[in-house]
Order: sequence, then C-alpha cells, then structure tokens
Amino acid sequence: MPDSTSCCRAGGGYCQRCDLLLGLPGLHVVGVQRDDAGLRVEVESVRPEVMGCPACGVIAHAHGRQRVELIDAPCFTAPVKLWWRKRRWLCPEPMCPVNSFMEQDPDVARPRALLTSRATSWAIGQMRRENASVQGMARQLGCAWRTLWRAVKPILEAAADDEARFAGVTSLGVDEHIWHHVSTKPVDQGGRGPKEFTGMVDLTRDKDGHVRARLLDLVPGRSGEAYKTWLRDRGDRFRKGIEIATLDPFHGYKNAIDDQLEDAVAVLDAFHIVKLGTAAVDEVRRQVQQDIHGHRGRRDDPLYRIRNLLRAGQEHLTDRQKTRLETAFTADDRHVEVEVAWRCAQQLRSVYHQSCHADGRRVAEKILATFPSCPIPEIARLGRTLNQWRDAFLGYFTTGGANNGGTESINGLIELARRVARGFRDPDNYRLRMLLIGGGLRL
Repeated sequence: MPDSTSCCRAGGGYCQRCDLLLGLPGLHVVGVQRDDAGLRVEVESVRPEVMGCPACGVIAHAHGRQRVELIDAPCFTAPVKLWWRKRRWLCPEPMCPVNSFMEQDPDVARPRALLTSRATSWAIGQMRRENASVQGMARQLGCAWRTLWRAVKPILEAAADDEARFAGVTSLGVDEHIWHHVSTKPVDQGGRGPKEFTGMVDLTRDKDGHVRARLLDLVPGRSGEAYKTWLRDRGDRFRKGIEIATLDPFHGYKNAIDDQLEDAVAVLDAFHIVKLGTAAVDEVRRQVQQDIHGHRGRRDDPLYRIRNLLRAGQEHLTDRQKTRLETAFTADDRHVEVEVAWRCAQQLRSVYHQSCHADGRRVAEKILATFPSCPIPEIARLGRTLNQWRDAFLGYFTTGGANNGGTESINGLIELARRVARGFRDPDNYRLRMLLIGGGLRL
C-alpha cells in the first residue's frame, strides 16, 4: 500500500513546513503520497478575491477545479509528480471569445507544459554543469527521453537564436572536430550528414587578462567555405570587432579569415607549431632507422628505444634521460641526422619559452631564415611550411601570446559530452547540447 498523508489545515490554513519544502510560492501542499513510482504532491493556490477574464476583463465566476499532473524536479531520491488542483473560471460576458479558462502561473509551469519550470531548469543545469545525459535525467524524473527534450529544446533554441550573445567578441578561435563515425549520408536521406563540425570559440580576454573560452557556434563540415559563410552571416559589426583570429594550420580557415576578417591578426596556434617540429623528428628517426636496419623499429634498436624521449621538451628531461639520448645519438655516426633534427625541434619549441615575446620573435625569425636551407629534407620542408605561415607564426608575438588553447579546451568538453551520451544522431540536437555545455547560451 502506498504511504499517504493529508496536510493539516489548522484554522483553515495550510502547513507552512510542507509549503517550505515544496518551495513554490503561491502554491500550498494539501496531500502527499509515496509509492514505488515516486512522490505525488497535491497542491493548490489560495482563491483570489477577484479574478478578471484575461480577454475582456469582466469579473469571472469560479467553476470548480481540475487536477493537472506535472513532472517536477526529483526530491529525496525519488521522481516527483505535482498534482495541481487548478481552478477553472467562467466568463459571464456573452460577447467574450473566452468561455472558460484555468489559472496559470508561469513561475510554476508554462501553459500546456508537461514539466514544471523548476524541472526544466534543473535539467538544463545538470546538462550544463554536470554533463548529465538526457536519458539519465529522464530516469530521475520518471519520464521518457522525448518528454524531457521537448521541454528543454525550445528554451535552448531561443537562446541560440539570440544574436546578442555574439556581442563583445574581439578574439575568435576556430577548430574542427568529428562528431560521428558512421555514413556521411545527408540528413534529409536519413543520415547524420558530414562527420566534421567547425566550431567557433570566443577567446576574448577579460579585464584581468584571463581567457574564459566560450563556444559560439557549430556548423557542419570542415572547410573554409563553412567558416566564411558563418562569418558573413554575423554581419559587419561583428567582423569589424574581431582583432585576433587564432587557428590551426589549415589553409581553408586562413582563407576565410583573410576574406572576412581583413583587420584581424591571424595567429597560428603554438601547440600545432611544436607538433609540426615533433612530427618532423619522428619522420627523420623512422627514415634513418629504415636506412640502417632495413625494417621498422624494434625493441632493441637504439633509436626506437628513445622514440618517446624525442617527443619531450628538453627542459623536462632528467639527467638519466639526457644520458639515454646521448648514448643513442653516439651509437652510430648515421644517427647524427636524428640528433640535428631533434635540436631543430627543440629550438622551435624554445620560441614559446623565452623570457619575453621580443626574444621569442628573434628566435622565430632565425628559424624562418635557416630551416629551409637545412640539408635534412624533413627539416627543410618544415622551414618552408613555417615560411608559408610566416605572418600567422609571428602573430603570436604581436598579440601577447594569443593561441587556440581555449578552443582545444572546448573541444575537450564536447568530446566528454559526446562520450557520456554515447553518440548523437541529430546534428541540430548536437549543436544545442554543445552550445549549452560550451557556455555559448545566455540562460
């Protein structure tokens, strides 16, 4: 048998303790039940002295009550259903288009809603702060996935359509990520569309000089055209406000920046610059290993044993690790190419570890002048690549160290949410969820 109780009404009043637990001003608890399905809380409002018709203003007459069931936020480890005994009113004016109406309270629930406003806000907060899945929250609320998402989606859509959230952006980052790994069949044909999304992130510094990255939008595809179209849609005022545009070494995004953000300084991300140097060292190591041994690296090969050390920064190596490197470099005269490539990569890395940006720029300009003439093909190719990105490479030192780190941080949040949800099927739902998690919506 379910446990149930009726709240006392001493002298015709309501139980203040129950009303305090309920926490919905204007509603009073008149009964509570608990069974295997959860809590059932019956509530009602105090009858007003006068009720006017919302259409014509004529004083309406009371016409009984009707119980409306709403899903409320979970409480005491149980799903909660709110039984609201709504008052019905009749309009006596024969010419009024409204014959009868029921009491409404937008602070409790929107008209015809299945969830209370509190339950909807709770769900949005859980998604934004706790990376909760919609299915998991639906279980806690005691409803279906679609019921919960139908309540949340219109709120997220309205926030996403608010152009005011793009105001004040002066530093803009861009990056791509893969949101699914299945067929790229178009959405209108039952597929999920392109595997990649292009994400735009607000990297504007606050008054203290800190970057609090905020996801601005996601558009399908990884192309310069996708980025260019998004920038064009934002309008002249937004584009003229962008002073810094950070990016990874992808010419499509660079072309979009050059086309739409003429006044902005393009900055190539420091992490990817260092990654290019590390990749060049790895290519040299593999080529030398193949030339000497005629096969890929094996456990006892000197160069293969230091492959991870070659990727580390020199400043992080212990004395023992430095000895291991030196031993491997001197084990064979032909290893000198690997040593030279490693020292070049460390020089490139040191660009971002100088005491000031002026010193870093001097090292960077020396690299741009010397790397292309290096006799090691991989390092020469790295030098040519850096020269192709010369302005974006040196832009780091004229913008106070602008980088795409905040964009990568947002990508990490997105990946976490995608794993928690175990994948997404609808690109529009995916965009809304990630804008919420990435802080791009003002709620």
